[in-house]
Amino acid sequence: MYVADHLNLLGDNPLRGQTADPFVDLSRLYDPSLFPPLLEYAGSRGIGLHRGILAALPGPSYETPAEIRMLRLLGADAVSMSTVPEAIMGKYLGMEVAGLSFISNAAAGLEPSPLSHAEVLEAGRRGAENFSSLVRRLLLQWRQGADRESPPHRHPG
Repeated sequence: MYVADHLNLLGDNPLRGQTADPFVDLSRLYDPSLFPPLLEYAGSRGIGLHRGILAALPGPSYETPAEIRMLRLLGADAVSMSTVPEAIMGKYLGMEVAGLSFISNAAAGLEPSPLSHAEVLEAGRRGAENFSSLVRRLLLQWRQGADRESPPHRHPG
């Protein structure tokens, strides 16, 4: 999933305690311009990719079915125990931010069998090649965009 936005439900923020202007505008945190070409690339290789909202919860336990219903009402498409604090801190540090999430399992209560961490890890192993391909493509797109925006280098001579 390409992260379009997030819900920070961690109960904390990585900027808490920062003294140098921690009031960062997150309204355009994730760069949307990177998604269309990445979606085209994924489609050409048969890799499932969609745009979504990521909810951050502290874990380490999986969510309850009631929490999943709540998250759906809030607009979440997926849940993560990381990514969001890193994205917030990246923006604070002046970085361009993009988010990709590998969806490794259906949410609690959506499948007849209970969630298994071993199955989540196995899904990660099975999807690693496709996910790595998306990350490489995203980095290439970023670099190409930076190359177009950078002025030509002039060498003294």
